[in-house]
Amino acid sequence: MSEPLPIPTRIDEQAEIKRRIEEDIIFGRLAPGTRLIEDMLMARYHASRHYVRQALVDLERSGIVRRERNVGATVRTYSPDEVRQIYEVREMLSRQAALNIPLPAPQALIDRLEAIQADYAKHALAGDLRGVHETNDAFHLALFSGCGNPYLVQTLQEYMSLTLPIRAKNLADREGLTLSIKQHAVMIDLMRGTDSWALSQLCVDHMQYSKLDYLRRAAA
Repeated sequence: MSEPLPIPTRIDEQAEIKRRIEEDIIFGRLAPGTRLIEDMLMARYHASRHYVRQALVDLERSGIVRRERNVGATVRTYSPDEVRQIYEVREMLSRQAALNIPLPAPQALIDRLEAIQADYAKHALAGDLRGVHETNDAFHLALFSGCGNPYLVQTLQEYMSLTLPIRAKNLADREGLTLSIKQHAVMIDLMRGTDSWALSQLCVDHMQYSKLDYLRRAAA
C-alpha cells in the first residue's frame, strides 16, 4: 500500500506561488514592464492576497520585480546602459572566480559538473524550462565554487539573479540552449587541464549570447 503524499505546508504553498510568478517572468510570459496587479495575480495563480504580496516582496529583493510609488509592482526592465553595466560587473566577477580555480580541478568537482551537465541536457531534451534554468544555475555555481572564495561566489549568485530576466529567455531558445550545452562541455574539459585563461575567457564569452540578444530586442 502506497504511503499518502505529504500535505503542503504554508511555506511550501508560498514558495510555489513565488516560483510560478518568477517562472512566468523569466521565460517571458509576463513581459518586461508588465504591471503586476495583485488581483490579477490572485486570479492567475489561485492564490491569496497574502501569498501574492509576499511573493512580490521576495521577487523585488531578488531584483526581477520593481516596486514604485504610484505605479506599484512591475516586471523589471533594463535600459541598454544598465545591461552593459550589470554585465560588466558580472564578467569581471566570473573572470576572477575562474582564474582562482586551481587547475587541474579536483576529480570530485569534475564529476559533480558532469552529473549536473547530464541533468541539464536531459531537461533540454524534454523541454523542461524550469529544469533547464535550475540546472544551468547549479552548473555555474558548482564551477565557481572551485575558486575557494564563498564571498565571491555569493556575489556572483546575486548578479546571476539580477540578470535572470535578461538571460533566462535564451534557455527557451533552441540555438541559445544548444550553444550553452556545448560551452558547458568545453568548460568541463578545460577544468581537466591547466589553461586558466582559456577557462576564464570562455566563462565571459558564455554570457554574450543572452546579453547581445537582450540589447537587440531593446533596440527593436
